[in-house]
Amino acid sequence: MEESVKVVILCGGKGLRLRKDPALPKPLVEIGGLPILWHIMKIYAHYGFNSFILCLGFKGDKIKEYFENRGNRHPEFNPSEFEIEFVDTGLNTETGGRVKLIEKYIKEENFFLTYADGLADINLNDLYNFHLKNNKILTMTCVRAKSQFGICEINDKNEVVNFEQKPLLKDWVNGGFFVCNRKIFDYLDVNDILEEKPFQKLIEDKQICAYKFTGFWACMDTYKDAIMLNEAWNQGKAKWKIW
Repeated sequence: MEESVKVVILCGGKGLRLRKDPALPKPLVEIGGLPILWHIMKIYAHYGFNSFILCLGFKGDKIKEYFENRGNRHPEFNPSEFEIEFVDTGLNTETGGRVKLIEKYIKEENFFLTYADGLADINLNDLYNFHLKNNKILTMTCVRAKSQFGICEINDKNEVVNFEQKPLLKDWVNGGFFVCNRKIFDYLDVNDILEEKPFQKLIEDKQICAYKFTGFWACMDTYKDAIMLNEAWNQGKAKWKIW
């Protein structure tokens, strides 16, 4: 493994599905009194990856202030355990553009990339070694998410013959924990949405590998998700707490 592997976290979104008029940027929305961004960083730091590049955008100054202000903090918060580079990647920049704008900060051959709203009990050493073994430009962690709705099976007489309440989906979805080779920058433009044109080009070039992950995974996309994650933390059932 390389001596130092950077962790790039996309922290620029507005989180409008989480609340209509967010007073704080989404990465600072709290779980158990600590920002979800802290929880994500703790997962990486548990495996020794504690050098972070935070791609800031909406209210990015508040994120920087939180991590640089050492007063009035939660007892578990220890900013000295993280090495952080704060990079302003613009207010309305898309995900691919944010990654492109931090190219000069990446000196190593490979780096981690993730969103600021996903939690998992993923083994990041296994993910990284899988990436090296398969020698692709991008390794995407793929998960099977739960359906938000009950699923009906209907016969040709319009009779419901089976019903499952919020089952695991059969298809794999993007779980948001990536490992990238720095060649990915050749696929990016500052106006790109990472998940659209760059992904499609990488697929055409057979340069995306899927790391199938079946452990705990959750995304804080809505207010309901935030409530669920806080309840899990408060009840001592936070499966992502691997530290």
